[in-house]
Amino acid sequence: MAEVPRVNITDAERVGRMVVGSLGVGGAVALFVAGATGWTMVLAVLLLAAGVDLLVTGATGHCPLYHKLGYVPASLRTGSR
Repeated sequence: MAEVPRVNITDAERVGRMVVGSLGVGGAVALFVAGATGWTMVLAVLLLAAGVDLLVTGATGHCPLYHKLGYVPASLRTGSR
């Protein structure tokens, strides 16, 4: 059975990630609808990928990079999460 990832980002960072991720996804969709071509399409795909990443890490509360680096915010070090 897979291990459930531990929450390693603060609530404020979670909200921020979800807001910025939503804006990124919305911006990418707007570029696709506007008929992006060439480099604009490449950048729209990258923007979409970054937005989805931020949405997922914000929704789950787990940042794989923080985990790999061993970083835990000070407010979560002594918490019961």
